[in-house]
Amino acid sequence: MNRQDISGAVGPLGWRLVLGAVYTEVLVPSMADAVAAASHAVRAAGRDASGHLSIDIRSDRAVLRLRTRDAHALTERDLELARELSEALAAHGFELTTGAGAIQAFEIAIDALDIGAVRPFWKAVTGYVDEPGNADLNAGLVDPFGRGPAIWFQQMDAPRTQRNRIHLDIDVTHDAAQARVDAALAAGGRLLSDRVAPRFWVLADAEGNEACICTWQGRD
Repeated sequence: MNRQDISGAVGPLGWRLVLGAVYTEVLVPSMADAVAAASHAVRAAGRDASGHLSIDIRSDRAVLRLRTRDAHALTERDLELARELSEALAAHGFELTTGAGAIQAFEIAIDALDIGAVRPFWKAVTGYVDEPGNADLNAGLVDPFGRGPAIWFQQMDAPRTQRNRIHLDIDVTHDAAQARVDAALAAGGRLLSDRVAPRFWVLADAEGNEACICTWQGRD
């Protein structure tokens, strides 16, 4: 499956593709309702819940995420589950929403001349583990408890003293990216590059610290 097909399949169901997973939110008036929505989703997923579904419960929403744990990727079963969960939640009066930029995922990118020399430090200091399913040196580091943003390493060819060497990648839904870029510019940011947009835009704050707004588009 390419990203365009995945997005096209889940979009009408109220889900969005962000950073290798599909997400939706259920907005609710109380945490008890968020727990109820989560319970309906888990029951609808059945035996596949543990291998595909994760849920973040807050006082005003339940955020649902689908990705096949053993494959470390999205699979056809995740798309089937998106439909099944959407139908089950609707049957119980819950409405799915992707909001206006509410769904996002963060990564921290670290530029390095010698990734092998710096990667062990970041693994140790964060308590992170190797990204499952990828033994390459450039593979990311992830929080084993799923709480913090992933860390990945970008190979540099030469020392870079004119800019920061750690930046945030903010992955948002494809239909919210331009609004996020516009908001950053209105807040005093600068656009450094949109050469490969909508894959990503490179922005900087007033002192030159960089961040990228990223989407799934342009990556197939």
